[in-house]
Amino acid sequence: MWLHRAVAGKLACDPERVLERARRNLDRLERVHAEGMSRRWLDRWRALVDEGPEAVMRVLVEESADANELRQNSPFAGVLSNDERLAILRGSRSHAGQPTLR
Repeated sequence: MWLHRAVAGKLACDPERVLERARRNLDRLERVHAEGMSRRWLDRWRALVDEGPEAVMRVLVEESADANELRQNSPFAGVLSNDERLAILRGSRSHAGQPTLR
């Protein structure tokens, strides 16, 4: 959830860049997952991305089983840099009282 909240922040700052990244990732993922459950989630993401940043933002931060399933099949790889991703993971682990990542 923390990673997707950070993606939501990036989306708020630069919606065109983030949505274009998601579209490119969806194109690639749809070729790999032409059918099955993954394809169902990718189709849902495609519809949300096509709807625009507000629709995507809602799902990125929503706390529901459906939104959680969507986030498990996220097309937002590459939106966060590796350093940003690691910092967020360290922060979330620290907040949860778990050992931090190095």
